[in-house]
Amino acid sequence: MNTPPLKTVRFGGNVVATLAKFKQGDTSDYELLKHQLADPDIKDAQIINWLQEFRNCVTQLSKDHEQLIYLVLRLPWLGRSPAVVEEYLAFLSNLVSAQTVYLRACLKMVVSNFTPKRVKICEGGVDISDSDDDDERKLGTLLKSLKSEDDKRGDLPINFDQCHQALQLIARYVPSTSRFLMPILTENFPFVQKSSRTLECYVHNLLRVAVYIPSLQRHVLELIISRMLKLDVSASRGEIEEVENAVQQQEMKGEQEEEGLFDMDEDVCSVKSSPAGTNVMVHPVAERLDTLMVVLLAFIKDMCHVNGCLDVEQTKDLYKDLVCVFDKLILPTHASCHVQYALFYLCSFRLALAEAFLEHLWRLLQSPSHPAVLRQSAAGYMGSFLARANFLPVATVCACLDLLVPWLHLYIDSQDSGSRAYCDIMLHGPFYNACQAVFYTLIFRHRSILEGDMKKGLAYLQGLNLERIVMCQLNPLKVCLPAVTNMFAAITRKYQLVFCYTIIERNSRHVLPVVRSSVGGDCVSTNTNPLDSFFPFDPYVLKRSSKLIEPLYQVWEEPADTEVETFTTKRVRQCSDADEDDFLRGETPETKGVMGMTPGSYESHLHSPSSVGSPPIAFLQRPF
Repeated sequence: MNTPPLKTVRFGGNVVATLAKFKQGDTSDYELLKHQLADPDIKDAQIINWLQEFRNCVTQLSKDHEQLIYLVLRLPWLGRSPAVVEEYLAFLSNLVSAQTVYLRACLKMVVSNFTPKRVKICEGGVDISDSDDDDERKLGTLLKSLKSEDDKRGDLPINFDQCHQALQLIARYVPSTSRFLMPILTENFPFVQKSSRTLECYVHNLLRVAVYIPSLQRHVLELIISRMLKLDVSASRGEIEEVENAVQQQEMKGEQEEEGLFDMDEDVCSVKSSPAGTNVMVHPVAERLDTLMVVLLAFIKDMCHVNGCLDVEQTKDLYKDLVCVFDKLILPTHASCHVQYALFYLCSFRLALAEAFLEHLWRLLQSPSHPAVLRQSAAGYMGSFLARANFLPVATVCACLDLLVPWLHLYIDSQDSGSRAYCDIMLHGPFYNACQAVFYTLIFRHRSILEGDMKKGLAYLQGLNLERIVMCQLNPLKVCLPAVTNMFAAITRKYQLVFCYTIIERNSRHVLPVVRSSVGGDCVSTNTNPLDSFFPFDPYVLKRSSKLIEPLYQVWEEPADTEVETFTTKRVRQCSDADEDDFLRGETPETKGVMGMTPGSYESHLHSPSSVGSPPIAFLQRPF
């Protein structure tokens, strides 16, 4: 405040005198002041002088001067000299302290800078923007070869740092900032079809806000995951693999053609391939989702670890927030393939987290107060997690089986002698999903249970009394996915636990009813299997983020036992190609859509897209 004003060329009087004239009805200097503030070529010295004068009269800047304040808030202060940034931050602090009516305007100004400025490229006389074109394949080559001026100077991360410095100052002076900030963060979230770079920057900045305003962490995670789920359900695993495999085949074909003398067909490739040697996804939705998963998983790792050691309290807090988001968004969402791996990754940090997650799923499954569809989904998550998480010890797997199997027996006791003791997915949905979870878990984990002490392991499996479950009148083998049923039958027959093939043959002879569509047209089969896609931890196909998931993941290993192979149906064998890691691949129909939450309109690393593969962002190493 004691710094003498810099010498600059300006017109009109100072701000105090201008406001006094405005109050008396003379608006000439006031309009001149607004015109000078809106000058796009305004100099650093001019900005500093104006801000110092505004700070001297901040108590006079009432709601009557709203347009003037909005012009001050639009001053280009980011990336300017340290003196300009310091003066601007001081002005913001004074403004929100003296005139809280401008709090929302200040917050909107800061949040609007959470994404990089639009990059425009003139190609063939046509302007292309990286922000509004939803076809990233069209922009991929151009954006990788171009860096904006901000990126060249390394200003983009600096600008973001200055934004967060401003937000922290505002939150310090106005304790209610978090209540006003969250709606603004939601309103400004980019449309999900924006470029990966735009989405990555915004999500990264949201997560940084959650670090220094912990009360917003759950809300921020809920916002981010809700947007990521929209991406996830709009691109099935099969669709992503089909696109990626098509590009690989075209690249191989191109290499073979290069060996010839001429390449007459220059337009053979209809799908743009990713640059050789990179992990960029060709599928545009998968590329966006992969980018956001890298940022989210990096945030989870950095929040839970301090100086390389697990911070138990912070990890607990993050786990609680993620489980709440899981219950609200992920669990009711049908056909999501990747977003749920955020919780999978977090649970790998400590066995107690994984066991807490399994206990949570178990409570959901057995609770009759929850909707059946959520109980069924919980059973699917439980079975898939037990089968796929290689960080779970056998003791934990057996403990969960000791919960699931007795519950199945109790359910059979309550139904087998009643009037509803018949196969009906609508009546007994949670039961059938729990059966499939048990079968699926045993398919993946029976070797671990038996190895070391075969006699003890067999005694344990025999004690589960699987035969009673298979033979009950509810007939779970008729409802469970055929690939699961057949593999389970082969394994249990090998170890003489239960003989399933008689029931499977009987079920296969039943003629399924066919009904006429209510809107006319062809006949529609009623054999829609609700259990067919309840394997939420099926193989992870996103390239960059998979580097964190693969070490934790149990891939499907085709049984080498000739006896198992002999009794496995041809259909299952066909699903186990040499390049596949899951016996369900090709068997589970890919389904789009959301159960319990219908997606509406499907609405970057902080550097340019060319920096793909750089180390994860450390969210906790941001000194201010």
